[in-house]
Amino acid sequence: MTGPAPETPDTGTDTDADALRKRALTSLLTARDRTTLLTSCVEDPDLTAQHSPLMSPLVWDLAHIGNQEEQWLLRAVAGQEAIRPEIDSLYDAFEHPRAERPSLPLLPPDEARRYAAEVRGRALDVLEAADFHGTRLTEAGFAFGMIAQHEQQHDETMLITHQLRSGPPALTAPDPDPVPLFTGPAEVLVPGGPFTMGTSGEPWALDNERPAHRREVAPFHIDTTPVTNGAYQAFIEDGGYDDERWWAPEGWAHIRRHSIRAPLFWHRDGGQWLRRRFGVTEAVPREEPVLHVCWYEADAFARWAGRRLPTEAEWEKAARFDPVTGGSTRYPWGDADPGPEHANLGQRHLRPAPAGSYPAGESPLGVRQLIGDVWEWTASDFRPYPGFRAFPYKEYSEVFFGPDYKVLRGGSFAVDPVACRGTFRNWDHPIRRQIFSGFRTARSEAV
Repeated sequence: MTGPAPETPDTGTDTDADALRKRALTSLLTARDRTTLLTSCVEDPDLTAQHSPLMSPLVWDLAHIGNQEEQWLLRAVAGQEAIRPEIDSLYDAFEHPRAERPSLPLLPPDEARRYAAEVRGRALDVLEAADFHGTRLTEAGFAFGMIAQHEQQHDETMLITHQLRSGPPALTAPDPDPVPLFTGPAEVLVPGGPFTMGTSGEPWALDNERPAHRREVAPFHIDTTPVTNGAYQAFIEDGGYDDERWWAPEGWAHIRRHSIRAPLFWHRDGGQWLRRRFGVTEAVPREEPVLHVCWYEADAFARWAGRRLPTEAEWEKAARFDPVTGGSTRYPWGDADPGPEHANLGQRHLRPAPAGSYPAGESPLGVRQLIGDVWEWTASDFRPYPGFRAFPYKEYSEVFFGPDYKVLRGGSFAVDPVACRGTFRNWDHPIRRQIFSGFRTARSEAV
């Protein structure tokens, strides 16, 4: 059976509705503050430029955020007429690939800001009068939570664009607190047996996290912390990028074709590895989780180390299973919302924390940093759960299901808590490296 039920608001009283309204308002305002920071810290030419063909111009993300909010909160929830129906197609992510977006007649920065602000003003009026009953879209404030998560996901995308842009730093943030070198066990045994994967009760969970279902997992060992830069450097120095034995055939072809020899943004200067991070060049810190590696690199490292990537089910069991109760919690540390003592989230820092940080956030089994710091590649393709139903639109998840995408779990320092939980699923092509991705390894229990 599952553990304690998530804190699902009961919208049957005015007090409960007020609590829901406050949560939705806080989530929307937090997202907008971050969007404003990411789009106001550079001049307009940086907003309209495309810093990489992999990414949209920042001004496209800004107006797209407003357009999605208009479509769902003003039109779908409130039944209002469209403010700017003529721009819907410009900001349809499926209609125009990222590489083409700079050539579109996009709203210029000032107009995009005014549009997003007008939509937000009306959306807050909708929230103030919202009835959290009736439809699945409005129940427990789902539509407002969905839009807050959508904006935060694009904020992470915009932060990736900031990492890709050239020029002096535009963003600053304090570093994570230093911690003693982690000397705990290198791996943790996760017991075999069933556990509850996914959720049916988390009110703002997205469709691909649903429904909760039983999953059988054989016993396995998993790294206590994510793989560090120091460990990854050992793979490089041992000729990992030159030995075909460690690579999936597609991965070997990819790194040879693109002359990949190290994680993205790394370069060698004499005997030292350096990296570029948000406009600053610095020595690669050995104790941090490795960042900006693709799935093929993670898989090759794991093979080189005599291990493998964990499956998605293994990762979630390590993160959520409580062996005392036999239940599944919302987060590794329990059901409470994330606090700064639990995880590195929300762009509070602009880098991962050292491996072994946040002991208050470890799982009941003793696995650390499962939430925050770096997205963790898993061995699994992105697939629907048994009983999956697309909601509220199939383009969020359903069109991506299949072998072309690998699942990432756990979130990164760039993820806001509203868009990160023990059941949250991310996915991307196995060649992607611009994302804030790392990994940890696993091995099967010897029988």
